Amino acid sequence: MEFEYKDKYDVDDLVRIVRILRSPNGCPWDKVQTHQTIRQDFIEEVYEAVEAIDENDTEHLKEELGDVLLQVVFHCVLEEEKGNFDLADAANDVCQKMILRHPHVFGNIKADTPEEVLANWDRIKMESKDQKSSGESMESISKTLPSLMRAEKLNKKAERAGLPSEAPNRIIDDISKQLEELKGDISENKTECCEERIGDILFLMTGLSRVVNVESENSLYNACGRFIEHFKEFEENAKRSGVNIQNASPETVRAVWEGKK
Repeated sequence: MEFEYKDKYDVDDLVRIVRILRSPNGCPWDKVQTHQTIRQDFIEEVYEAVEAIDENDTEHLKEELGDVLLQVVFHCVLEEEKGNFDLADAANDVCQKMILRHPHVFGNIKADTPEEVLANWDRIKMESKDQKSSGESMESISKTLPSLMRAEKLNKKAERAGLPSEAPNRIIDDISKQLEELKGDISENKTECCEERIGDILFLMTGLSRVVNVESENSLYNACGRFIEHFKEFEENAKRSGVNIQNASPETVRAVWEGKK
């Protein structure tokens, strides 16, 4: 298959490159890939693009968005080979979706606030998917999302459907009750109850995050970063104190962790 070398390539060139890689004389690795075998690659590339956004690194973001685009093109070429759809079909569908869901821009519907836009979006989305209730639309939220993000989306959807948000202190009280009941489950070694209780507590925490205008996923992401920094300081403190954290008693390790030694 002939290929034209250029100083600058575009999306059409990327499609052609993937087709060549998938061709009989193409790349042995690319030829055997399926949706399933590159599924995890797709997820990883998206996360790396998000990391570039968090770093506010323009060049890194350009590179990672290119990798995400490659994944999109690859999946479209896989379907093109089966005669189902190609990249142009996918682009057409999303264009039609954006026009349909923005009637305040492409039609004569009035929506002057972000809240009105979201209300219209939810209504149109439900109609296009033939969903009869907000409960049905909740089922369409991807189960493969990180659970904190999924819980947050469920909370938002419930609120837009009319479920009033609880006051922060009320949610905190509910969390406290669940924690007390969790103590009892732990003392009685009720593993299944513990799993359910912890899930309820985490879900309540996402609701609390929602009403105080904090994203729970970002909160935990930042907490992980703080934990890493704290752990590095802990290791340095242990080294200065002459404590072998792998062999020391739990009490000694805890004292170093808390900065008491």
